[in-house]
Amino acid sequence: MENLKFKTNINCTGCLSKVSPQLNNEKGIEEWDVDLNNSQKILTVKSNSASEEDVVSAVKKVGFNIERIG
Repeated sequence: MENLKFKTNINCTGCLSKVSPQLNNEKGIEEWDVDLNNSQKILTVKSNSASEEDVVSAVKKVGFNIERIG
């Protein structure tokens, strides 16, 4: 399993409710979490087969910014 980390602008529970269906339905994502207490709003994804591009596409579909880090 691969851990992917991204900087986002997902900054509240309302934002989480918008992005949740996209990430929950993305094939290959086992788990995901956004650290709302971090200034960079870090999204961590545990992926079995989802690529970086899959995650970026899923988040951008609902209008959020996302950038791979580390």
